[in-house]
Amino acid sequence: MVTQDRLDRNPLSHFILLYVLMYGAFGVASPFWPRFFETRGLGPEELGVLLALGTAVRLVSGPFAGRVADRLGARRAVLAICIVMSGLFALGLLPAESFWLLFVVSLCQAASLAPVTTLADALALREASGAGNATGRRFEYGWVRGAGSAAFIAGTLIAGQIVSLVGLSSIVLVHAGLLVASAAVAYHLIRSASSHEERAEPAASPLAGFAPLLRIALFRRLLLVAALILGSHAVHDAFAVIRWNAAGIGPGMASLLWSLSVAGEVIVFFLIGPTLMARVGPAAAAAIAAGAGILRWVVMALSAAPLALAIVQPLHGFTFALLHLACMRLLTQVVPPQLAATGQAIYALAAATTTAFLTLAAGALYARWGGAAFFVMAALCAAALSLTPGLREPTPADAKSPHGNR
Repeated sequence: MVTQDRLDRNPLSHFILLYVLMYGAFGVASPFWPRFFETRGLGPEELGVLLALGTAVRLVSGPFAGRVADRLGARRAVLAICIVMSGLFALGLLPAESFWLLFVVSLCQAASLAPVTTLADALALREASGAGNATGRRFEYGWVRGAGSAAFIAGTLIAGQIVSLVGLSSIVLVHAGLLVASAAVAYHLIRSASSHEERAEPAASPLAGFAPLLRIALFRRLLLVAALILGSHAVHDAFAVIRWNAAGIGPGMASLLWSLSVAGEVIVFFLIGPTLMARVGPAAAAAIAAGAGILRWVVMALSAAPLALAIVQPLHGFTFALLHLACMRLLTQVVPPQLAATGQAIYALAAATTTAFLTLAAGALYARWGGAAFFVMAALCAAALSLTPGLREPTPADAKSPHGNR
């Protein structure tokens, strides 16, 4: 039995366990969700609509859960509830056959799953800074997030073998089981917080927390850069495995290629990212992420050869992980602690908004142009590259000036 005292003294190990289970669940399902829906009779346009609407519902559920968690000072409790609900709705996909039933259940699952990563990040960043644990110890956030990425790889590799042996429906059961296990860890997070509860916000309008953040110019620029680069993954996430399958790449090789991209995450989160961030800062790190995105999507537009894909898939370590570390570093500096979950939710909202529109467009783009749709994603990264010089870290002068960083 894990005791409260042990959890207080070992926040790093507790968060690593939470992230391993959460991202293991994501790794099992994420690469194969489009194929799962395709086997239920959905064509490219219908798949694009379903995935896009699933992303769009996060525009409401993510910020709503974040605001509720901040106002009640209950980030851990809201996290646990969301994880349990997402697991239950995932199981509901198994008996669903018609488009409309798949549509309703998948939307409910997306709504409950959307706040999970943002709430977990808000909690992990607080603990990493030493503000959220009794001992005041500090650990590197990248270690926790990197452990999650490693679990994603393991889940994806295992899922590829399971799908080959049992079929696509099996991933739903494994996905839901891992979510239930992570909910149990989140429950212990609630118990471990009893001696140092999160501070609740004073009663206010539900929208009150958004305006102060959106008045910060650096926060707005961060949202735009993140939206463009993260949103550029839309065609990859929705149609990469489908395109690879059409090119003769089977489930085992597809899971390996997908895992190579997440292996890049692990390397960046654990090794390259912290050192690079310390040397060049968030602006240059975001520029590197945008440049890697341009290269990655251009190559994927031109070729579906396994060797070419194996070379560019690890660039995900830069297009996602390095960008994420840069954004997390800036968020901890510009977002007030009492709005931590709200800031994380808005950050996720910016990417989700862009991804929703791009995924909706991706169905039509892929149906008409096939792999050439990746050229559009490369153009988005080029636009983000032009904005990265403005992502400088706030200075003491910015904090003192009434107009600084506004």
